[in-house]
Amino acid sequence: MWEFRSINFWRAVFAEFFGTMFFVFFGMAATLIQSIGHISGGHINPAVTFAYLIGSQLSLFRAIFYMAAQCLGAVAGAAVLYGVTPGNMRGNMAMNTLQPGISLGMGTTVEVFLTMQLVVCIFAVTDERRNGRMGSAALSIGFSVTIGHLMGMYYTGAGMNPARSFAPAVLFRNFVNHWVYWVGPMIGGAMGALLYDFMLFPRMRGLSERLATLKGSRPPESETQQDTRGEPIELKTQAL
Repeated sequence: MWEFRSINFWRAVFAEFFGTMFFVFFGMAATLIQSIGHISGGHINPAVTFAYLIGSQLSLFRAIFYMAAQCLGAVAGAAVLYGVTPGNMRGNMAMNTLQPGISLGMGTTVEVFLTMQLVVCIFAVTDERRNGRMGSAALSIGFSVTIGHLMGMYYTGAGMNPARSFAPAVLFRNFVNHWVYWVGPMIGGAMGALLYDFMLFPRMRGLSERLATLKGSRPPESETQQDTRGEPIELKTQAL
């Protein structure tokens, strides 16, 4: 598979590790998306990567490596934060838990909707088909994350990102109801991708083209890199 032999692919995987690590440590979503978006797409979230997979905008091979890098990066960031934080200030490291009175079904539903609005926002503000796109895509995504947290913190702690939820659960070895923070965001991400790419602003691509993307096929002589959210584009010789 060409991606495995591509240095750009491994740079992108490392960017996802690095970006998710710093996201967990600092909590700077918009800044990190702007920083690594041109390298890997700046997903820093397995649910976002899964959404792009559902939308046939990246290969299955790349999606698996991205998700692994994101989870490892999240654990690394949380571990460093744990190490530099005094014991009397650590608390539970913002570990996501269901609030009192919130059932598993309620929590999962909230996570579905929180992640769906995030993915629709991401797909919309980074869609290369939009003419006259104005403003900062990273800032818009940052606002979407913020709004999700302001609403979801009273229900589930606002997961939206399985990797971020996974990291403190690993450190504290507490996986009670942890599946909610994977199932909900993954379903929400898939629904957001289907809603945007097949209903709101459909991509007119055939089945063969979608399968080729999922398999990671490409002409062997073409050098590609990732665009701002994960689709291959030709390398530019000049700075934009």
